[in-house]
Amino acid sequence: MLNLKQFEIWFVTGSQHLYGEETLRQVDAHSQVIAQFLDNAAAMPVRVVFKPVVKTPDEIYAICQQANVAPNCVGIVTWMHTFSPAKMWIRGLNILKKPLLHLHTQFNRDIPWGDIDMDFMNLNQSAHGDREFGFIMSRMRLNRKIVVGFWQEEAVIQKIGSWARVAVGAHELKTLKVVRFGDNMRQVAVTDGDKVAAEMTFGMSVNTHGIGDLVAVINQVTDADIDQLVTDYADSYTLMNSLLKGGEQHSSLRDAAKIEIGLRAFMQDGGFGAFSDTFEDLHGMGQLPGIAAQRLMAEGYGFAGEGDWKTAAMVRVMKVMAAGLSGGNSFMEDYTYHFDPSNPLVLGSHMLEICPSIADGKPTCEIHPLGIGGKADPVRLVFNAPAGPAINVSLIDMGNRFRLLVNEVDAVAVTEALPKLPVARALWKPKPDMATGCAAWILAGGAHHTVYSQNLNTDQIEDFADIFGVELVVIDGDTNLRQLKNELRWSESYYR
Repeated sequence: MLNLKQFEIWFVTGSQHLYGEETLRQVDAHSQVIAQFLDNAAAMPVRVVFKPVVKTPDEIYAICQQANVAPNCVGIVTWMHTFSPAKMWIRGLNILKKPLLHLHTQFNRDIPWGDIDMDFMNLNQSAHGDREFGFIMSRMRLNRKIVVGFWQEEAVIQKIGSWARVAVGAHELKTLKVVRFGDNMRQVAVTDGDKVAAEMTFGMSVNTHGIGDLVAVINQVTDADIDQLVTDYADSYTLMNSLLKGGEQHSSLRDAAKIEIGLRAFMQDGGFGAFSDTFEDLHGMGQLPGIAAQRLMAEGYGFAGEGDWKTAAMVRVMKVMAAGLSGGNSFMEDYTYHFDPSNPLVLGSHMLEICPSIADGKPTCEIHPLGIGGKADPVRLVFNAPAGPAINVSLIDMGNRFRLLVNEVDAVAVTEALPKLPVARALWKPKPDMATGCAAWILAGGAHHTVYSQNLNTDQIEDFADIFGVELVVIDGDTNLRQLKNELRWSESYYR
């Protein structure tokens, strides 16, 4: 599990020399108290690091330079304790490459009615100091997160912590290496896209390795390593009888383990955080990676099938953002519908590769024919996802821009046995309702592949879109198709 405490957000307070050294000492002391409090908060997934109060354009420029090159700094939190003339911030903000959260707070929660004097007023000027700072960012057309409230309030801490997770995800995407084994599934549109534009927009690199490169690594796997992993399978899952030692298909389990070991080694040696494959290009492999993709996702790698590098990248990023939270994130596909008027549902699944981090209970390890791909029967984990709120997220290439699409859903328990469907699955109700939710998704050009998340929310995806300056379309309980059509038209004008 990724430890987010290796990452930092810097707490930067703005002031000026106008108020004198005594006031500046108080500003510095108060800022240290707030930074320490946030750093110790249980809801804060990263370190919060105090930085000395900045009072001049040169100091502001220097701290922004330092943040840009600090490898573990994923963003900065700014606060104007006093009035900080915003022209001082222009040079620094112009070069800042890290995400920014503007905390609109003040050191004291309450007005000291009986004691308030001009000294107090000169020190506690956040109410208008933050407005000055906000103006310059709006004038410069800078995206940022704004959190308003007293710094000790749980809701404020939660919002900062939530944004910090997004900042870590953005940091990950800027350096993410995605490997594609084979090309895009032939003739499919939405899984393809402009990889150069993606690297310019997000920073991630997407490159292809021939399946032979992977097979060469798989063929170096030793029997001893396979023995150890097969034992792990037996300890972790309920194995189908035919896969048990001595069973007629036990050799297929060993083949699956060999693929997993080789695939993991390839990912680690190449520094890759996400991958895709396609059943149209399996030359030299005995079976399509099923359990291998599932278990690598559970370890935190991104994956998507059929060459879908965009979804693979988002699976990785959302797993990083959610590190340490209960629930999981998985590659997912809207597979088929239940159009019962009294209980309409979407069945989400894929051929094999759903992450067991979203499982309700202990998965079973099974082997069944796939029906496509022309290879041996693949081994896979089978399970149901539990009920609860979730989101489906799709990153699509619209040609002149990338669009992030979110649909809030309510997952429901899988109550039917489904004895002839040997794949992992989830059932959900799209918001605001089945007809509107599905129509809205199609109107927005959403892919059939998504990232299904049990532990992230729409606000976090909005923050993520803001950090990269990409379009966001949200389908939730308030979605109205007529209004959505207008919003999509407006977006076309804006991005043109």
